[in-house]
Amino acid sequence: MSSIKINTPLTKDVIKNINPGDSVLITGYIYIARDAAHKRMYDSISKGEKLPFDIENQIIYYAGPCPAKPGDIIGSCGPTTSGRMDKYTPLLLENGLSGMIGKGIRNDAVVQSVKKNNCAYFVTVGGLGALLSKRIKEQKIIAYEDLGTEALRRVFVEDFPAILTLK
Repeated sequence: MSSIKINTPLTKDVIKNINPGDSVLITGYIYIARDAAHKRMYDSISKGEKLPFDIENQIIYYAGPCPAKPGDIIGSCGPTTSGRMDKYTPLLLENGLSGMIGKGIRNDAVVQSVKKNNCAYFVTVGGLGALLSKRIKEQKIIAYEDLGTEALRRVFVEDFPAILTLK
């Protein structure tokens, strides 16, 4: 089975041309954030504050990378359980987020929000963090540095493997 190559930003036109079950290879800038960063983004939007990045047509990868070994760009960076972000996700999707990468099922509110907002939920394989980290070519903490591994990061990925499970 071949993979569909897609580039970021993840526009509605791109989403329209992929289907659940399709294997994709993502190239471009995406963002990495976990629970604590999601709470801060949610709180910022709820207060009418701007986010530390333009969320429109972006993808967030649910991960908390390990510290990098000398000479590496990033440490092991496998997906975390997506359900932990469910309470924050509908608001982020309503504000322009177009894709998420993680592992596991989503609650009904997220499923409905993904469909309503024409967004995409991708999964990638847990337990392969060391291999997935090799697809990350650059990384920078852009906000919430005090959260350590849960800080908000902007990363450039090349042929990052995922499977579309929901749109």
